[in-house]
Amino acid sequence: MLHFMVLPAALLVFVFCYVPMAGIVMAFQDYKAALGFTHSPWVGLKHFRYMFENDYFIHITWNTLLFAGSKIVLNLIIPFVFALLLNEVRKMGYKRAIQTLVYLPHFLSWVTLSGILIDVLAQTGLVNQFLSNAFGIKPIFFLGDGAWFRLTIVFSDVWKEFGFNTIIFLAALAGINPSLYEAAEVDGASRWKQTLYITVPSLVPIAVVVATLALGNVLNANFDQVFNLYSPMIYRQGDIIDTFVYREGLLSGQFSFATAVGMFKSMISLVLIVISYRLANRFAGYRIF
Repeated sequence: MLHFMVLPAALLVFVFCYVPMAGIVMAFQDYKAALGFTHSPWVGLKHFRYMFENDYFIHITWNTLLFAGSKIVLNLIIPFVFALLLNEVRKMGYKRAIQTLVYLPHFLSWVTLSGILIDVLAQTGLVNQFLSNAFGIKPIFFLGDGAWFRLTIVFSDVWKEFGFNTIIFLAALAGINPSLYEAAEVDGASRWKQTLYITVPSLVPIAVVVATLALGNVLNANFDQVFNLYSPMIYRQGDIIDTFVYREGLLSGQFSFATAVGMFKSMISLVLIVISYRLANRFAGYRIF
């Protein structure tokens, strides 16, 4: 009966995740929609060779690594520190109010949030008006200047997700034995000493698990976010693998080349996921199977 209950979800995964994998053959063909998979000419590794010879592909790979790597690091450090600070709030009303406020952005889609950010960060938006009135700073083109766009992408993602990511560390904090704090307090340890020698060491194992498992997403720089915020004027600084595949495949009709790029990304991600799970098992004793 339990297996029967899982059947609908298994069917959805099979139909939408496994059946489309047959399209991988396009990476080795000069695919033409009119000819289909069976009659399109085979070209071997032509598209992969072109991919590695393409300087722009190397550039967008660097962009992807920069975005994803920055998000992984900051989405580990900031929730870790925020959980420690939130743990020190003694009044439950304040604590719950803060938790609710920082969790809310996670539940907004990037379509909605991007519209808000575009208005707020515009040259006549609230942020630039505040900077101009308070400090006399000229309007900053946050979404049109390459350097500012990269910072906007990274920090807007951290702002959206750090509250929800804090849940992991708050759960780990709830599992710490209270007798450790009681013994430390009897010995005269201050709150700072208790945090330094009890709380932080207790959170390190879960931090190691989160960090190692995040390695599998090092080539996922969040298509939804970048696609809804970038524009042609900052393609070179803001383009990532996923948006490049979208433009080449769906807009330009280069189905075979886009499939080759997507397949390359999937293969690297698979290797990184295997490595991350092995590291999590070795350093934190975490395993699924």
